[in-house]
Amino acid sequence: MSERNTKIQIRDIWKVFYGQVIALQDVSLDVYENEFLVIIGPSGCGKTTLLNIIAGLEKPTKGRVIMDGMEITGPDSDRGYVFQQFALFPWKNVYENIEFGLKVRGIPKKEREDIVKRFIKLVGLEGFEKAYPYQLSGGMQQRVAIARVLANNPKVLLMDEPFGSLDAQTRVYMREELIKIWQKERKTVIFVTHSVDEAIFLADRIVVMTHRPGRIKEIINVNDLLPKNRYTDEIVSTPEFMKLERYVWRLLKEEMADRF
Repeated sequence: MSERNTKIQIRDIWKVFYGQVIALQDVSLDVYENEFLVIIGPSGCGKTTLLNIIAGLEKPTKGRVIMDGMEITGPDSDRGYVFQQFALFPWKNVYENIEFGLKVRGIPKKEREDIVKRFIKLVGLEGFEKAYPYQLSGGMQQRVAIARVLANNPKVLLMDEPFGSLDAQTRVYMREELIKIWQKERKTVIFVTHSVDEAIFLADRIVVMTHRPGRIKEIINVNDLLPKNRYTDEIVSTPEFMKLERYVWRLLKEEMADRF
C-alpha cells in the first residue's frame, strides 16, 4: 500500500489515565486516503480511546496525530463520528436529524434540502423523512446517524462499534450497506469492532491491538488475502476467509491468555 497517500499519521501515542493506568503505549500507524481501516482487540485495549484521540475528543499523554499535514488538537468537522448508540435527537424527525449539522454551519436552505435528500436516498430511507427515531428500527436509526455525519462531508469517518447494539441479522445487513456507502463516497474510514468476521468483511487492513496497555500487535492487509470481488454474502464461507478468521482469533486468544 506504499503507493497510496497517507491521510493520518499516528505517532508514538501514549495515553495514561489517573496518572497510572496506561491505556495506550507507543502506538504509531499510518492511515491511507480512502482506506477502510478496522481496529480490533480485547476489551479494554484502548480501541475507543485511540479513536477519541483521532477525533480530538481526548488529548494523548504523549505523541501526536497529524491529518493532512496538520496536528489534531481538538474536534473538527473534517472528522465525523458515528457512535454505537445512535445519538439521534428524539424530538427531530429523520430529515431534521440529518439537516441539523448543516443548519448549525449556516448552509442555505435550498442547499441543505439538496444535501439531505441526497443522503436520505444514499442510506435507503426515502419515504421515512418525517419519521421520528422511536418509529424506526435499530438499523434504520443507525442509517440516519451515518447519513447525518456524511451530510457534513467529513474527510474521515470514525465509527465506534456502530453495529454493536444491533441484532445479528441486522448487523450483517448493515455492514453490507456500509460497504456500498463507502464505495460511493470513498471516505477514509476508521472502524472499531469486537467482531472478527465483521472486521475481515469490511477492512482493507486490520489493526490487531494487544491487551492493555494497548499496542499494535499486528497489521493485516486483508486485500492481499481475499479475492478481489469479496463484498458478497458468499465470502464468509470461502477457505480464504475462514483461514484468516482463524488466524485473527488466534492473535486475540493469545492476548486473552496473557490476561488470565
